[in-house]
Amino acid sequence: MRIRSLIIAWMQIMRAFQIVGVIIKHALREYRSRSRFLNAIFGKRKAPRLQVHTTQERLRVTIEELGPTYIKFGQILADRPDMISERFRLELKKLQSKAIPMSDSFAHELIGKELGQPIEEVFAWIDDQCLASASIGQAYRARLKTGEEVVLKIQRPHIENKIKLDLYLMRYLARRAAITYPEMAAIDIVGLIDEFGANILKELNYYTESSNIQRFAAMFKDDPRVHIPKVFNDFTTRRLLVMEFIDGISPDHINELREKGYNLKTIAMNGADVILKMILEYGFFHADPHPGNIFIMPGNVIAFIDFGMAGVLRPRHMNFLADFAMGFARSDSKTISNALLHLCDVKFFDHEEDMQFEIEQLMRSNSYIPFEKLDFSKVIQDCLNIIVKYELRVPSSIFLLAKALATLQKFAMDLQPDLALGPVILPYAKKLVMQKYDPRKLASGIYETLTDYVTLVRDFPSNVNEILYKIKQGKIQHIIDLNDSEPARKAVRQFSQRIALVILLSGMLVVSTIMVTWGENRVLAHTSFTVAAIFNLWYVIKLTLKGKR
Repeated sequence: MRIRSLIIAWMQIMRAFQIVGVIIKHALREYRSRSRFLNAIFGKRKAPRLQVHTTQERLRVTIEELGPTYIKFGQILADRPDMISERFRLELKKLQSKAIPMSDSFAHELIGKELGQPIEEVFAWIDDQCLASASIGQAYRARLKTGEEVVLKIQRPHIENKIKLDLYLMRYLARRAAITYPEMAAIDIVGLIDEFGANILKELNYYTESSNIQRFAAMFKDDPRVHIPKVFNDFTTRRLLVMEFIDGISPDHINELREKGYNLKTIAMNGADVILKMILEYGFFHADPHPGNIFIMPGNVIAFIDFGMAGVLRPRHMNFLADFAMGFARSDSKTISNALLHLCDVKFFDHEEDMQFEIEQLMRSNSYIPFEKLDFSKVIQDCLNIIVKYELRVPSSIFLLAKALATLQKFAMDLQPDLALGPVILPYAKKLVMQKYDPRKLASGIYETLTDYVTLVRDFPSNVNEILYKIKQGKIQHIIDLNDSEPARKAVRQFSQRIALVILLSGMLVVSTIMVTWGENRVLAHTSFTVAAIFNLWYVIKLTLKGKR
C-alpha cells in the first residue's frame, strides 16, 4: 500500500511539473508578444508554425496542449458567462480535442479484452480504420454475426487514471486560488471543479451513455419522427459501447438533403418540436444537439447520437420555466425577477429593484417583436446575463438548457430561415404553466407544507432538549472576542445585569404567589406579592420607556 501511495505521489508530481511547464512556456510567449524589447531582439527569428495573436487564443492553445481533462473543462467554461468574459468564451468554443489515434491493431486488442472473447466470435467484420478519434476513445464501424451494422466506441487505456490525476491537481489549485483570491471563492471554483469532475467521470463510464440512450428511446418509442440508436447490452461494458450504426445525412449538408428530396421545413419543425419536448415535457434533454450529433434518415426522420452528456431539470427548474413563461406572457417583470432569484436560491437580495428594472427594459425592447419571430434563446440568455451581472450563481443545468435552445434555433434557422418557433414553443409553455398551477398539485404542495409544520411542532421539544443537552455537555461553543470592543463589553455587562434582575424579580413574584396560595401568614404573603408585582411593573415600564428613547 505504501509503495502504491508513493507511485501515485510521484505521478502527481510529474504531472504537476508537466502542467507548470506548459503554462510557463505559453506565458513566456505571451510576455514576449507584448514586450517591445524582446520583439526587437528576437523579432527576426522564424515565426512558429502556429500563429497566436491574442491572449484568448493563447489560453485556448494552452488548454489544448494540457490534454482532455482541461479541454472538456474549457468547453464547459465556454457555456458559463457567470465564470468568464464573453471574449474568452467565444475563443474557448473553438476548443478541439486533438489526439493521435491509437493503432488499429491495439484498439482491436482492447475491444477483445472488453468482450472477454475473440472479436471474431462476435463480429463478422470490423473496419481496419477508425471512424473517428478523440482524446477519450475511438470509434469503429463493424457488423455483428447476427447481421446488424454497429458502431463500437472503445476507451483509451488508462485515460480514467489520467483524468482523475488531473482532477486532483485542478481541485488542489482551485482550493489554493480560493484561499488566495477571495473573488475566486465567491464563484465557488472548488464546487465547479467537483461538479465538472463528477460529470466527466460519468462520461467515462459507457454504462452511463448506454442508460441515457435507452431512456431517450423509451421517451420517443411511439414517435415516428425520431430514431434513437439501439444499444447492444450483451456486448457493452464500462469501456466499450456497442450501438446501432446510423446511416444518414448531416443537417449541415443542406444541398444534399434538397437533392434527395427531403422536406427541410418538416425537418426543422420536427427537430425543434422534439428538442422542446425533451426539455419542457420530460426535463431530460440532449445537452449538445449540434449538427454533428444529428443525422437525417429517409422519411425526414431525425436521429440523435452521442448521449454522453445529458441535461436534467429538477422540479424547481421546471417551476422557473413556468414562472418565466407566465411572467413574459403577462409582461410582469416582478414575476420573472422572483423566478430568477428563486432559481438561484436567494432569499434576500439588496438589488432586487434594480434587477427588476433591467428585466422590465428587456421586456419592453422585445414587446414590439411579433411573438412568432421572437428569439427565445436570446431572451433567456439576456436574463442569465442580468443574473451574472449581479454575481448570482445559476444551476449548470440552466446553462445547458440555454445552450441547447441556442443550438436548436440555429439548427432550425439553417434549414428554414423563415421558420417561426413561437407557435412550436407556445403549446409546451402553456402545458408547463398548467402543470404547475394544477389544483391537485397545489393541494399536494399545501399538504406537504402542513405536514412539515406538524413535524416541526411535534419535534420542537425534543430538539430543544437536545440543544440544551449539547450546551450542557460543552458540545456547542461560540467564542466572541471582545478584547478590542469596549462598547460590546459594556453591552454584555448591562445585559447580564438585566438578566440577573429579571431572574430575581421573577423569583420574588413566584415565591410571593406561593405564599398567597398556601402560606399561613396572609399579611406577609400579600405584602410580598404586592412589592414583587410593583417592582416587576416598574421594571417593565422602565424597559419600555428606554426602548422608545
